[in-house]
Amino acid sequence: MQDVTAHSWDAGKVALPAWSLPKDAVDRIALPTHWPERVTREWALDGATGKGVRVCILDSGVEATHPLVGGLESAVVISMDDDDEVIADEDTEGDVSGHGTACAGIVRRLAPEASISSVRVLGSNFRGSGAVLLGGLRYAIDQGFDVINMSLSTTKKPFASVLHELADSAYFRRTVLVASAHNMPVESYPWRFSSVISVGSHEEVDPLAFFYNPSPPVEFFGRGVNVEVPWAGGRTLNVSGNSFATPHLSSICALILSKHPELTPFQLKSVLYLTANNVGGGT
Repeated sequence: MQDVTAHSWDAGKVALPAWSLPKDAVDRIALPTHWPERVTREWALDGATGKGVRVCILDSGVEATHPLVGGLESAVVISMDDDDEVIADEDTEGDVSGHGTACAGIVRRLAPEASISSVRVLGSNFRGSGAVLLGGLRYAIDQGFDVINMSLSTTKKPFASVLHELADSAYFRRTVLVASAHNMPVESYPWRFSSVISVGSHEEVDPLAFFYNPSPPVEFFGRGVNVEVPWAGGRTLNVSGNSFATPHLSSICALILSKHPELTPFQLKSVLYLTANNVGGGT
């Protein structure tokens, strides 16, 4: 049995190979150059408010009436039917743990004019099923959100391949997945996928300070220690963890995209790198 094929091509054939670029199409894909000679934080996000950017909080729900959240564009709760089809019902219960409200509040604070939606996939114990996580992510990608905040992960390898496919699908459809690394040194997903913007924590107090990690798999560090956040029941708490660093990066992504909506996920990640505090553009 032959499982490997060489992708050579006979130049004498009339048709080009699949995924090729015909000569007469080169001009059609020319991109205008709007980037400055040096990409700076000022160029990337100064004056940005998140306006025009749709952010999804894929989490435990969001308490829309919390004064530090300020309303939602939409809120659904995900379940699966007997045929494993995704059901997205209107979420009338809201946040069942407080975790999603905290993430939404961080986004509202840093990107006040971004549109925020909630897709609930976690229960009151901060846990949920892998099938519901996959269904919720698939639903969020289909909704065409600009940024999906995933302050969660799974260590179950059977779900990794489908998560990888969904992450790549989002990437190709220009939806940015921002996912938190596990708080423990274990292998979990989807933050380990290169199509995802993966986030760990740092201790600086500046909410817009972030750092590029030259030693992946975690790519960026956002503020995630002693962060004051809204919580379910109208409360506020001081919290720490990669879960709360992630919406800081999601907010920064929303700010950049509100000012530069033409950016692809690949370009956005490049801008993040160039404007990180430990890279030249961050100063």
